[in-house]
Amino acid sequence: VSAAALACATCARGASGSGQGPAVMTAPTASAAHTASSPVTADPAPEAGRTRTLNPALQAIYERSCRNCHGVPASGAPQAGDTAAWAPRLAQGSEILLEHTFNGYKKMPPLGACMDCTEEQYGALIEYMSGVKPQ
Repeated sequence: VSAAALACATCARGASGSGQGPAVMTAPTASAAHTASSPVTADPAPEAGRTRTLNPALQAIYERSCRNCHGVPASGAPQAGDTAAWAPRLAQGSEILLEHTFNGYKKMPPLGACMDCTEEQYGALIEYMSGVKPQ
């Protein structure tokens, strides 16, 4: 079985094969503070290694549409919280990131497997997974 086929099968059914994942996924925080209205918020802990969490609606989207690839290293997708993997993608700018999300790119399916997500939700999910707000 090729790595691409394995990744595709993994994305389709979830890393555990059951489609169920961890209850909450966290990623490193960006240096910029987020407002209370932001869908991505910083935990109140002041330590350098604090984590960010998503609001419940975006967490549900992440779990059903993003985690199966961005939480499984064998998929080849940049992993949530891996700032080094996200850096060259972020350098392309938010317009290119969103274009790749909408149209698909390499192994990523069109719309990132979320057929009902809005552009704002995609932006918030990219921010969460990359740890940096795309410019």
